[in-house]
Amino acid sequence: MGILDYIFICIAGFAAAAVDSIAGGGGLISLPAVMAVGVPPQLALGTNKFASSCASFTSTLTFAKSKKIYMPLIKYLIPCTLVGASIGVYTALKIDPAILQMMILVLIFAVAIYTIIKKDFGSEDKFKGLTKLNIFYGCLFAFGLGFYDGFFGPGTGAFLIFLFISIFGFDFTVSAGNAKILNFVSNITSLVLFAMSGNIRYMVGIPMALAMILGARVGTKIAINNGAKVIKPIFVTIAMVLTAKLLYQSIMKLL
Repeated sequence: MGILDYIFICIAGFAAAAVDSIAGGGGLISLPAVMAVGVPPQLALGTNKFASSCASFTSTLTFAKSKKIYMPLIKYLIPCTLVGASIGVYTALKIDPAILQMMILVLIFAVAIYTIIKKDFGSEDKFKGLTKLNIFYGCLFAFGLGFYDGFFGPGTGAFLIFLFISIFGFDFTVSAGNAKILNFVSNITSLVLFAMSGNIRYMVGIPMALAMILGARVGTKIAINNGAKVIKPIFVTIAMVLTAKLLYQSIMKLL
């Protein structure tokens, strides 16, 4: 790698982390960037997970310091996400993730359309407290999305934000904070397994991680200070881009 390659992955990493901290979907930028500088696919996955985990940790801390994470709920969901992600990673070694791709394509597109149509979606905090039922639903979805993130991954952050708004009535900002901590848990679980198998290229991952830490701080501050008016349009854009990406991949596999 030359100096221009390092500059490229740092710029891409900064942008990816900023976007991911606001609405999820940063992997749409960071993973292709790692592969673009010549890192083989398997190593690229591990390297990207290393850098993005550093960014998600930074973002989680910033959301937590601003009291945008609802810990009375999250303490129940973290173990579910951890178990789900662990099972998802091991399952991915045996099953082709393509079997989920079409289903996810439809779901993420539906999420985007619903968010556009429902004008007040996530604009106000309508959380009315915890009940046994919503905690149960939260644990169920935390396990399922942890599994999905370990197994396949794209769109996890967007799904989490959508579910925190739909099930609990949090606004976009608190939902983004809650989503980020669960996303970090599933990321770190996958990272440990990638590290154990030697699938991380640290010469690429470390400079990219430093750029992503800075991007995460900037993106999180933007999300906290501007709330739904910034998060919602970026959330919808990421969902639409992800839909287009998954559709393109599905069509290419059929040709």
